[in-house]
Amino acid sequence: MTQEDLSDILQAWPHEPGRFLVRIVKGHADRPQLQVRIDLGILQMQMTGRPDGVTIRGFESCLHAVQQDLATYQEAHGSSRGFVISTEDARLLREEAAQYFHRYVALFHLGRFEDVARDTRRNLVCIDFCQAYGSTDQDRFALDPFRPQVITMRTRAEAELAVASEQGSTAVQLINHGLEELEEILPAEQYEQSNEVILLRGMRDLLVPKLPSSQRAELEDRLQRALDAENYELAAILRDELRQMT
Repeated sequence: MTQEDLSDILQAWPHEPGRFLVRIVKGHADRPQLQVRIDLGILQMQMTGRPDGVTIRGFESCLHAVQQDLATYQEAHGSSRGFVISTEDARLLREEAAQYFHRYVALFHLGRFEDVARDTRRNLVCIDFCQAYGSTDQDRFALDPFRPQVITMRTRAEAELAVASEQGSTAVQLINHGLEELEEILPAEQYEQSNEVILLRGMRDLLVPKLPSSQRAELEDRLQRALDAENYELAAILRDELRQMT
């Protein structure tokens, strides 16, 4: 046994199969650290910046570094045309996105919805950046299958923040926007059976009956305006909301 042995730490916080265990502890200089208990140990992440605390080329993250590369290229060439990221940077971006995924899932379980919204928005920017500037199909689209999950987590976090601020109608609008985003990227035959869609609709169904009568009147007014503008897609969504209120 050496002083680096972690047995005492692990025994003090035992793993519980079937439970997601997460906590925030004080680290050096009272800096908070996010910890997740797994079967073989503990994952520890920084609460802000890159979860592992590593800087890339002096920047907070690899995403920040390649964004600066793009800005430098645009300044030199007058546009972003022709700019690509290296295969190595694309790999680093994928690995980095996984770190942020682990963090925002843990933060969601703690109800840290503002932090979840921050990290999910960041990962969506990363997915878009890779798609726009990757040099190969693998580099451009490797992260794209995760987009529905990231959109859903961001939407849930934003809606929870609205609910906490007693803005139920805003929460419903945020959920509807998230569903519209999912509809744009999911194949039509997958949309109705998508776990992400089912999850957001379930959240919306819980919220809509709680809206006060004044918000019902607001929805009815928005429905009429949507019909007048021949925006039948929005009208269908608003009708669904009103039906749920009834």
